[in-house]
Amino acid sequence: MKQTELAEAVGVTRAAVSAWITGRAEPRTETINKIAEALKLDVGTLHTRTTDTLAGLPFTWYHRPGHADGGREFGNAAAFAFEADLEVLAREATQNSLDERRRGNEQPVRVRYTLNELTGETLARFRTAIRWDDLFPHYESAAAQDQKVGRVISAGLREMYERDRLVLLRVDDYNASGLTGDDYADGRFAAVVRRQLDSRKVDSGAGGSYGLGKATLWATSRLGLVLINSTLAEAHEGRTDRRLIGRLDLPWREVDGKPYAGPAWLGRPDAEADNVDVVRSWWADEDTVRSLHLDRESDDPGTSFLIVGAHDVASLAGARSDGDPGDDEDSLERMHRRLVQALGRNFWAAMTTGGDRQPLLEASVRTQRNGDEFLKEERVDPVIYQPARSRALQAFLGGNTVERITEVGQVAAVTVPLKVPDIEGRPGSGGEHRAVLLVTDASDADGRPNQVTAMRGNRMTVKTSRVPDLPLGTDPFQAVLLAGRAAGDGAPFAAEAEEFLRTSEPPEHNKWSQTEELRMRYSPSAHRRIAALTTATNKAVKELVAVQKEKKDSNGTGKVRKRLKVSGKAAAKGNTAVALPKLDDLDATVGADGAWQVTAEVKVPTGGDTWHMSPVAKLDVRSGPRPVVRWAELVAVSNCEVVDGVLHFAPGARRASFRGVTDVSTHTVRAALTGLVVELHTGRGDSA
Repeated sequence: MKQTELAEAVGVTRAAVSAWITGRAEPRTETINKIAEALKLDVGTLHTRTTDTLAGLPFTWYHRPGHADGGREFGNAAAFAFEADLEVLAREATQNSLDERRRGNEQPVRVRYTLNELTGETLARFRTAIRWDDLFPHYESAAAQDQKVGRVISAGLREMYERDRLVLLRVDDYNASGLTGDDYADGRFAAVVRRQLDSRKVDSGAGGSYGLGKATLWATSRLGLVLINSTLAEAHEGRTDRRLIGRLDLPWREVDGKPYAGPAWLGRPDAEADNVDVVRSWWADEDTVRSLHLDRESDDPGTSFLIVGAHDVASLAGARSDGDPGDDEDSLERMHRRLVQALGRNFWAAMTTGGDRQPLLEASVRTQRNGDEFLKEERVDPVIYQPARSRALQAFLGGNTVERITEVGQVAAVTVPLKVPDIEGRPGSGGEHRAVLLVTDASDADGRPNQVTAMRGNRMTVKTSRVPDLPLGTDPFQAVLLAGRAAGDGAPFAAEAEEFLRTSEPPEHNKWSQTEELRMRYSPSAHRRIAALTTATNKAVKELVAVQKEKKDSNGTGKVRKRLKVSGKAAAKGNTAVALPKLDDLDATVGADGAWQVTAEVKVPTGGDTWHMSPVAKLDVRSGPRPVVRWAELVAVSNCEVVDGVLHFAPGARRASFRGVTDVSTHTVRAALTGLVVELHTGRGDSA
């Protein structure tokens, strides 16, 4: 019901209704009775804006009219920067929650992901609650367009009507700021709900300044629809609880001959807007919140984002092709698993504790069907997903690091320099920052060994890279580089380093390199300081792990005389037009029992994932043919599986890795006196 319709039903002017909504006046008792009768509501649910913002007044959809100049947008450009990928969503949404963590109480921000599959009557009630009949003509028009967004919407509508099924994904955070500020003026609310590319992150330790991350919420919805309920840390209009709004991102469309520009909002009519149809956020009653599946578990400030029609296209890249009905882009089991894994991989550092230090983040995932438990809530444990790296950070936070590693499980710590340049036009604004480098022995669960994971700010992982040119026989390790504010309050020039590194990150926040902003704020050559940091880090790592190697050599258990070799033998001609997978990198040690322990990485060309390859180990003797040695153990590490000694690559994989341990009983020469050659053979005996 619009304001004009309510005014007519009650027998007052539209201006009077506007005054009630904005709090400039209160209706008389007899008028309240008429309002309740017109809205078919109980009198007790009607309040003024200062108490419950006329909770009984109807909320409705406002669709932005088409541009007067005839311009058309066929989708949200910011959302096009992301695929429907739950790992990306988890990274971006959780980072936003971390950035909004309340600092005053030193407590972690708590983030919970809830998958909820609606069917039958539960789905029907939800559609009624979101005013589906008002939305459907717009969806129908958008779905009829032969554009990317239109095709996605069409698939979402078919899913809902043909399978009677809709997946909701809610992202809740607690102990966060909430969407504070006015509906339109500068503030968190307007940045998220009304604007594009506006992050409102004033803290230099935040994830970034591009404002793209929030677009992942809408990109993950097949229907382009996100509903929001926020509890504010700072009161707005005298209220903090249950501030609701909905935003719909559709392409340009025509409905009943009228053009619409794209976005739409669910809210209460804004009496102060020039257009009487414009809506704004409203303070909802508990029943409305519950009907929209937006009820929060506590009064702690924070925000709940409800993604309507959630899906995960990226998960299909690793799906099996055996006809499993669960292998679709909104399989609850897969989506649950992907969220847990993404949180563990990307936020293990923020969830790690040490000494008397609280974690910065607690995260969990649960899955429901029609509101009932389907998969039990799973608290993400960083030790499960990154045991070695978590151990390193825990030792640093607890003050338990050592200068040199002498025992398994120890964590060595050194500092490496980052010379922060002056900001253009501000002499003396730079200085030498000392980043903290942590090194510890690797664990199988950490994935590929001999990596450096670099982070800054609130322990946001920016990049992970391999340390090149390690001496043969180096024990597998993991390293963590803490730069900027992540290095601790006592690190010199931490704030300056934080700002410098943040400026060097692209919108994906996945590396430190040359960016346009870096050139403008510092100098065209500023990126060389980052290259120098990388060089210093790799050098420091090699010095630390070299101590372990020398110790092993002294007792004769790990001395390696020859470098590992990758066979360069060409494949037989005429086999196929598709290039063969090739060994790209090898790491190895010799164990106490004399067996070679090999970790290998395979580069898989486009189309090469159809090949099945057999790793073959040979001793690199001085003369004669190279003796073949058997594998005592051969296991897959990533993007492949081992079946009867043969590697089967995951569909679409471009890199894969495996580990092998040779059978000492088949060595014709002791490992200490020879090298090792590893080849990949096809089923026909060709090698790569």
